[in-house]
Amino acid sequence: MSRRVVVTGLGAITPIGNSVEEFWNGLKEKKVGIGPITYFDTTEYKAKLAAEVKDFDPKNYMDPKTARRMEQFCQFAVAAAKEAIEDAGLDMSQEDPFQVGVSVGSGIGSLQSVEREYKKLLEKGPNRVNPLLVPMMIGNMAAGNVSIQYGLKGKCINVVTACATGTHSIGEAFRAIQYGEADVMVAGGTEASITPIGVAGFTALTALSASEDPMRASIPFDKDRDGFVMGEGAGIVVLESLEHAQARGAKIYAEIAGYGATGDAYHITSPAEDGSGAAKAMEKAIADAGMKPEDVDYINAHGTSTHHNDLFETKAIKLALGDHAKKVKINSTKSMIGHLLGAAGGVEFITCVKSIEDGFVHATAGLEHVDPECDLDYTKGEGVKMDVNCALSNSLGFGGHNATLLVRKYEG
Repeated sequence: MSRRVVVTGLGAITPIGNSVEEFWNGLKEKKVGIGPITYFDTTEYKAKLAAEVKDFDPKNYMDPKTARRMEQFCQFAVAAAKEAIEDAGLDMSQEDPFQVGVSVGSGIGSLQSVEREYKKLLEKGPNRVNPLLVPMMIGNMAAGNVSIQYGLKGKCINVVTACATGTHSIGEAFRAIQYGEADVMVAGGTEASITPIGVAGFTALTALSASEDPMRASIPFDKDRDGFVMGEGAGIVVLESLEHAQARGAKIYAEIAGYGATGDAYHITSPAEDGSGAAKAMEKAIADAGMKPEDVDYINAHGTSTHHNDLFETKAIKLALGDHAKKVKINSTKSMIGHLLGAAGGVEFITCVKSIEDGFVHATAGLEHVDPECDLDYTKGEGVKMDVNCALSNSLGFGGHNATLLVRKYEG
């Protein structure tokens, strides 16, 4: 018998705030966290804008020596995990550490360390490369560092599925708890790839917006959209079995009830043109929760602001929900924080939980001229106060990875 799983803690580091409260208030205020890239000189780059995390000091979350042994994607994960664990009131001295696991992914790991050490290799030779290069570079170290930092000895995994990483990580954590592999999982995604090679690579792929106006750069579902804006940060949640949460008197935000995952088997960067893969992920998540398409109130879309994604995701929603698709509120958090790649799903899942808790669906900021081919309700203009009983969070990754999570209002 699979167990019910609830959300008891939230933690976020984002381009519009380094706590869940700041982030959520920013979304409600339509605060756009996009601006000129400050990390390097973009004179020769077509893409000039990114959504950078501001005022982040790792020493607020860990001791300086520990911080120096972590690249930024790990620092973001450890910081967001700290907020989530504290928010959940999880006291590890009262827990069996082997029943508390970690499922935190990063799409890319540390490009910074690769760039820095490769330059050293070329200029000074192989003997000068940092002995910690490998453990600082590899993507699984976000999960590893969260585990080490907080003494979590249960199942410790990371999923790498490009832009679907955060969503798959939470989905796999949900499954681990459902089937008794863990009582508690700290789960989500993290990313910090606003680097010269990262921006140059995505630009060469023609994936990034060339707009120099922060308000007209990440504009999902708008007919003038021309690519995504790279963001960074982390979104981490604490999931636990309902029995475990009740036994320790934890505050329950919502229930995670469904998870669907599929592969397009179509193309390395483009989603399937008919939306069938993403639609099937939504259908599986709804069925997994024992619900019907008509039960869905709100969808946090992958909504990247690329031509293909927004069009094919619209088709997918219509395919999965049928006539009900026209009645569902849809938005894209990426309109304000850009695309957090492997962290996107983590942060967007938190957005769904907060939408349920607060009874509010934020606007898709910057959406002015809706693409006629994108003909659903994308929450244009202002956010909407409404009861959200059931939300879907979609993520689609290069390689054809589709993932959907269904989260609903908790009822005892």
